[in-house]
Amino acid sequence: MIYLPRSNFAANQEPQWRVYNRIAARLLPFLLVLYVISFLDRVNVGFAKLQMSVDIGLSDAAFGFGAGVFFLGYCVCEIPSNLALQRFGAKIWIARIMIVWGLISAGMMFVTTETQFYVMRFLLGVAEAGFYPGIILYLTYWFPARLRSQICAIFFLGIAFSGVIGGPLSGWIMHTFSGVQGLHGWQWMFLIEGLPATIGGIVAFFYLDDGPAKAKWLNDDERRLVVDALVAEDLQKKAAGYGHRFLDAIKDVNVWLLAITNFSLLGGTYGLSFWMPQIVKDLGVNNLLINGLLTAIPFTAGSIAMIVVGKHSDRHAERKWHTAICAFVGAAGLVLSGMFGHNPYISLFGLSVAVSGALAGLAVMWALPATILTGAAAAAGIALMATIGNLGGYTMPFILGWVKQLTRQVEFGLYAMAAMMVIGGLVMLIIPKLRQNAGSAATSAEPAEQPGPVASTL
Repeated sequence: MIYLPRSNFAANQEPQWRVYNRIAARLLPFLLVLYVISFLDRVNVGFAKLQMSVDIGLSDAAFGFGAGVFFLGYCVCEIPSNLALQRFGAKIWIARIMIVWGLISAGMMFVTTETQFYVMRFLLGVAEAGFYPGIILYLTYWFPARLRSQICAIFFLGIAFSGVIGGPLSGWIMHTFSGVQGLHGWQWMFLIEGLPATIGGIVAFFYLDDGPAKAKWLNDDERRLVVDALVAEDLQKKAAGYGHRFLDAIKDVNVWLLAITNFSLLGGTYGLSFWMPQIVKDLGVNNLLINGLLTAIPFTAGSIAMIVVGKHSDRHAERKWHTAICAFVGAAGLVLSGMFGHNPYISLFGLSVAVSGALAGLAVMWALPATILTGAAAAAGIALMATIGNLGGYTMPFILGWVKQLTRQVEFGLYAMAAMMVIGGLVMLIIPKLRQNAGSAATSAEPAEQPGPVASTL
């Protein structure tokens, strides 16, 4: 399978095209499966709510808080986890994350009170902390900056696929296994969807390599090609004044502004993911199986948008406007869905537009951090962005739950998320341009024959 098009490489770069596609074929399918499992374990609580609320007495506000408290635990441990990944190696740390979170996710089946729900969601966040930014960092060990938008888009398909697969799967499990062995359908769902993470962690320990220099499945020439390209890119960034220390990431205004944009886009993504089953139910769909199938539609649209926008962004070496426009489009979709909540067809179309804008914007935006930072600064900067972004994952589900309980209508929560996405898009547009040599590290490996001026990556 061809993951990176030949047009991304110059005529004399046949070896580079082949080796990067080989790396992509080795890593991306496996990492994509892990992310599908990860994201599904975060948001399947949205489906559990359809039965769990009655069984344990869970209010809308309590659910919104419990769904979001996951991110408080996640954020507390995110930066230390990413620094630990850099120190101990990807295979050990990613395996550790997955094994522990899988066991805690399955343990959600034993929740019987709101307090237990809060505690288990918090612990799940602590256990999973670092997986998402850790994989982003891990991909920078293999691919140069100019290819990362497409690579991130493929990895972020895990969010879309979890929605496409997870909705029908969760609905089917809850419908089919309800009452089996005296357990509720939502209990079976947590068990069946939680254990694959533990299995995946064991496989990851034996399957992943810490970087190209240790990859025995690459020959000497291939390893040298990849390592030399990354070393040269690193030297260019340092020569251009890019930070490589932990404090460089903390002091860089670009990182903080990117984090705000990530907050808005990720908050919108999680807000929709957690509440999509309930939103679809409020449209008049009470059958769990049909609900699961309909919730897959917006994420199917999002998966297509991510690939198309990611390729377009890489082809033009432009990130800022791609991300901002996606944020504005996502906000428009939320407003459309809220305004036409009485019409299930238009509302579902609006949700599809919203998910597409949020996911495509995320895929492009995450190509940026490693172009302005290197070394420990890159690890810290990526984790900092993910930490602040995941606070959006706490804020948006809580706001939706609180507004829905207060007004008995979900559209005002959708409008609040739309406003946040507009702010994220505007912030993206005011990010200071990089230094005069800003694009050199990110674009130096562009195909030589590519016509026209190369746009700044910011």
